[in-house]
Amino acid sequence: MPVTHDLYQDLQLSKEEIQQKRTKDPLLDSLINKYSLADAEVVKAEEAKSNDDAVRKLKEARLLVKDKIIKQLQASS
Repeated sequence: MPVTHDLYQDLQLSKEEIQQKRTKDPLLDSLINKYSLADAEVVKAEEAKSNDDAVRKLKEARLLVKDKIIKQLQASS
């Protein structure tokens, strides 16, 4: 059964730390919202047993958003 991806674990930050940073950085907040939507699309496609190419493309899109989140976190540090 597909599950959502744990962004906080990937970033090695707690949910509270991310929430604090989100409140101070509107771009980071927007990127995390985009990530959540992208992750939901991946889970939905996996549950629907979509073809591998479609799932791969969705995962690549999610990864691009995660990379932007990492860059934004580094820029704001």
